[in-house]
Amino acid sequence: MTVVRVEGLRAQARGRPLVDGVDLAVDAGRVLAVVGESGSGKTTTGMAVLGEAAPGVTVTGTVTVTGRVGFVPQHPAAALNPVRRLRKVFRELGPPEAVAAALRRARVDPDLLDRYPHQLSGGQQQRVVLAQVLVGDPAVIVADEPTTGQDAITRAEVVAELAEVVGQGVALILLTHDLDVVRALADDVVVLRAGRVVEAGPADDVLTVPRDPYTRALIDAQPRLTTPDAADSAPPLLRVAGLTARHRATHVLHGVDLAVGAGECLAVVGRSGSGKTTLGRCLAGLHEIYDGDVLLDGQPLPRSLRKRDRVAVARVQYVFQDARASFDPHRTVVEQVARTGVRLRGMTAAAARESALDRLAEVGVDAAKAERAPSGLSGGELQRCALVRALLAQPDVLVCDEITSGLDTLIQAGLLDLLAGLTCAVVLISHDMGVVARLADRVAVLHAGRLVEHGPAHAVLAAPTHPVTTGLLGQTTNEEASK
Repeated sequence: MTVVRVEGLRAQARGRPLVDGVDLAVDAGRVLAVVGESGSGKTTTGMAVLGEAAPGVTVTGTVTVTGRVGFVPQHPAAALNPVRRLRKVFRELGPPEAVAAALRRARVDPDLLDRYPHQLSGGQQQRVVLAQVLVGDPAVIVADEPTTGQDAITRAEVVAELAEVVGQGVALILLTHDLDVVRALADDVVVLRAGRVVEAGPADDVLTVPRDPYTRALIDAQPRLTTPDAADSAPPLLRVAGLTARHRATHVLHGVDLAVGAGECLAVVGRSGSGKTTLGRCLAGLHEIYDGDVLLDGQPLPRSLRKRDRVAVARVQYVFQDARASFDPHRTVVEQVARTGVRLRGMTAAAARESALDRLAEVGVDAAKAERAPSGLSGGELQRCALVRALLAQPDVLVCDEITSGLDTLIQAGLLDLLAGLTCAVVLISHDMGVVARLADRVAVLHAGRLVEHGPAHAVLAAPTHPVTTGLLGQTTNEEASK
């Protein structure tokens, strides 16, 4: 039985077409993947199935849905109430037995319910949102990048859970750039480019023998796990010594010692909830509840960003996983990017604006888009804007928290080229081992807040010594072997 049918879907904003004549259908118990580069119309199409549209977007066409629709957003933090503990939220969703079953199906540790959303990792937040959706027993789920920001093991768990839900008769519309997830889940694929369908058909056919050059380009641009050559060790620029961090009374990092040299890329990997993001936030002064030291050029940095002077703030910049949440929705993108030049480099407003526009153009965000509010840009476009905003400070250390996780393969490839060409030190927090292999000089593996493996990337990726590393790499290797 067809539970969702979309016919002649069109959407536009300020006279600009976003989606142009999209038709699709999905039956109960089947998965339809909608793929395409950032800004191709994936999210707009998914929102239309929900009967929603972004502010200023006009939608026409016919959308027919049978049953209840659940939604798993790309940025789960935006869907969670930041001032309420999760346990209170779940109590209002349904009877205890239904909530408990949904938590088990989404693999959410019940102990996490005593926390606020900001005390969870990105992967944990995503699983909590999935559990909320499952409490309502939907007939169809629209999942917008449901594996964004998750390590390989957690991603496999989410894929298995979604597959189980689909096996129970639920239809799934999967909006994603992750072709590995498409291979694992999808029955059918629709490829969008600039709001138009350029290819559609069974997943095996589309991914194995793509007919359209654009589809082939998406597939070819996907990162592959290969072992990099050994890199010379750079002198330490930023050092972490005995870092033990807490969220309230809960320890999330235990005595971590790390260093990164000028021009070096240190990748920090581990399962969701292992402490990766907390470590990055400590480096940038965004998490100050810790013991130990963060030293830049041998000098301790103040733990709080508020206590760091302008020079120290500029030298260590942080790019957030959820780019949209890091922008003020009421100001234009170029205004916010240029503000970095004014505040941290002492540039005039005119010079900062010119520099911001030039750098944004280099990453494919033209002046017309830069003049929009954040709501007028796609998630991938905003992520590139967030990176430019940080680079405008001319940092010595750039902390990147899963910044490629929400990007399609073509945009991701361009961003990786940009990161590879940087002369500053990069601390790369990532779940994507293909990206790690592409960029990292050294790899640090965290598990339950402890550093369990650390060494040159070529050694760690080629011959891991800890079971956690083996698990992370083994899942990726299996996925690569299945292609």
